[in-house]
Amino acid sequence: MALVPYALSRPFLFSLDPEQAHDVTLATLARIQHTPLMCLMSQPRIDSPVRVAGIDFPNRVGLAAGLDKNGRCIDAFGAMGFGFVEVGTVTPVGQPGNPKPRMFRLPEARALINRLGFNNEGLEVFIANVRRSRSFRQRGGVLGLNIGKNAATPIERALDDYLLCLDGVYPHADYVTVNISSPNTKNLRDLQSDEALDALLTAIEARGRELAARHGRRAPIFVKIAPDLDEAQVQVIARTLTRTGIDGVIATNTTIGRDAVRHLPHGEETGGLSGAPVFEASNRVISQLRAALGPGYPIIGVGGIMSGADAAAKITAGADLVQLYTGFIYGGPDLIPEVARATARA
Repeated sequence: MALVPYALSRPFLFSLDPEQAHDVTLATLARIQHTPLMCLMSQPRIDSPVRVAGIDFPNRVGLAAGLDKNGRCIDAFGAMGFGFVEVGTVTPVGQPGNPKPRMFRLPEARALINRLGFNNEGLEVFIANVRRSRSFRQRGGVLGLNIGKNAATPIERALDDYLLCLDGVYPHADYVTVNISSPNTKNLRDLQSDEALDALLTAIEARGRELAARHGRRAPIFVKIAPDLDEAQVQVIARTLTRTGIDGVIATNTTIGRDAVRHLPHGEETGGLSGAPVFEASNRVISQLRAALGPGYPIIGVGGIMSGADAAAKITAGADLVQLYTGFIYGGPDLIPEVARATARA
């Protein structure tokens, strides 16, 4: 357990606007992560090694992309006990994202809605921040870098943005995630359709092989998909993943569904819903992917993990690894060892 229990800081953070609380937290972590003060938030990592996609993960629990979009706090999050940390989504050029307010808490449902829109400082700043991180990877932590397209880039030119980002992040990544499932960038989810997905992933996989040869090391490429897919769409994605040679899949991103929360304050805000309400939809997609992809294909499960039991259920559904985001915001760092222990037994 960290020296400063999250229960003491959460009331203050939850008194702030959600995005302000997010910014305050990241700014604080960025300032203290390479100082002795980081001991206030550090806790031992639960080691339960597992090999997935050719990578040795210290344990099965990771931080999902979206929380640290600019890669500023990799070592801070690593010190909390995550086996792997995924940062981004980064786009080629920095962009402000959507107008504020754009993040909303739904505490009755243990959920969030966001329509941030890939707000980030751009590829150059992102890479500089990644290169400054050191202690997490020195201790065997695994780093994933998540890439996307700029909002101003037409969807028919999306591949250009993904390849530019892939070229930039590849030398610094243990794995790369291609984000085609955020609901907050116009038309982005259209890339999950059959022909568009096949063309995109074929080109990305080919560039990945070129980069592996150039750098003398291979960083597996994952694709992050939405929970708002029917079984036929999941089948199409599974066939495309295997046909194009993509290394793994992350299931799932946030949902545009509102059935569980529309009666709550902010429940009908536009954006992606995360947290407990997406748990079942995420698990359904994971189960369908596992059935379609077979036992050996790498799947990272994310969506609605609020407890160790939830994480174990993701493993039972077919995930090899799990990631936290909204559960981490509600539960704090204590959730990390709880999930690590539960998934070690799963």
